[in-house]
Parts: sequence; C-alpha cells; structure tokens
Amino acid sequence: MAEHKHGDMDVEEQEKTFDGFMRWTMRTVIAIIVLFIWMAIFIT
Repeated sequence: MAEHKHGDMDVEEQEKTFDGFMRWTMRTVIAIIVLFIWMAIFIT
C-alpha cells in the first residue's frame, strides 16, 4: 500500500478552477448589486 505524504499532491488545476469560480461569482454578485441599485433608482 502506498504511503500518502501531506502536501505532495499537485493542486494547480484545482486552484485554477477555484480562481475562475471566484472570479465568476464576484462578477455575478456585482452585476446583481448594480441591477438592484438601478431598479431602486428608476423603478419607483
């Protein structure tokens, strides 16, 4: 049975995926906030 050493795994691809997910999430949240502000100003 192979021994697992902590911190030995290559996680570069997972980090890229997580960074992309966080970038998409932040852009979506900002767009929703802008939409809410626009609605508050013009649809009252």
